[in-house]
Amino acid sequence: MSVRLRTTLSATLLALACLLAPCGTLAAWAVHGVGDTGRYSAAVAPLAADPDVRDAFADAVGEGVGNEVAAGPMPGAVRLFVQDAARSFTATEAFRAGWDTAHRTVHAAVLHALRDDGARGRPVTVDLSPVTARVKDQLARDHVPFAHRIPVRTTTVTVLRAAEADRLRKGYHVLDAAALWLPVAAVVFAVAGIALATRRRRAVTAAGLGTALGGALLGLAVVIGRRLTLAELPGTVHGPAVGAVYDALTATLRTAAWLLVALGLTVALASWLTGPQGPLRRRTPRRKPLRDPVP
Repeated sequence: MSVRLRTTLSATLLALACLLAPCGTLAAWAVHGVGDTGRYSAAVAPLAADPDVRDAFADAVGEGVGNEVAAGPMPGAVRLFVQDAARSFTATEAFRAGWDTAHRTVHAAVLHALRDDGARGRPVTVDLSPVTARVKDQLARDHVPFAHRIPVRTTTVTVLRAAEADRLRKGYHVLDAAALWLPVAAVVFAVAGIALATRRRRAVTAAGLGTALGGALLGLAVVIGRRLTLAELPGTVHGPAVGAVYDALTATLRTAAWLLVALGLTVALASWLTGPQGPLRRRTPRRKPLRDPVP
């Protein structure tokens, strides 16, 4: 194999490795981060105490109740009263318990539907009675009057329509495969590119810098995604609350992006420091060759 061909193949493989590294990180985050019920619940649990989320919940409850009694004499006053009551409820342990149970229940139902190919053509529905039971138990522990009389009935809510669930199921299967094979392919391409390189130390440095660049681009994509998400929200959606949810869900992705940057820069720096032109090599004194003594 000629030197030019080896150089071209090496550069191509290294470029592919640096491109697949952030893509594999994104897929792994989607499947093993957001796609895991335990990790998802742990990420959104602190949002129950977030002021923007609490305000959004109170506004939604007040708006819903206000619309129901819009024909009454003072709908505005009723809406404000309900909002204040809902905002006070968000400061209780019962709200946090219901928040956690609701997210776990909905996430588990959606995840099960995405993984089950036999659920094609069916909507994703959840029964919210466990949420009511959890809130009821917590209110009873807090000695709230008449909490034990709260009825717990089967309440079925449609989370995803059948067409939406089928479309998301296909995307989830693609992400599931990508989360496994993209990181493996990135490592294989990087090793093969370094092995084919005529100057392997430079190839290692290039792979490190490319990985760091990929991590930086991934972090930039998270920032741009946040702005686009908030910009496309309808006027009735509470923007700060959505931003808080976005930040909570992408926290591990931002950390992974910084890890890629740190890993790439560390590899590149170590390769340069230990190279022939690096300072570590320059400081190494050269030994003088031994000469036979003159007889």
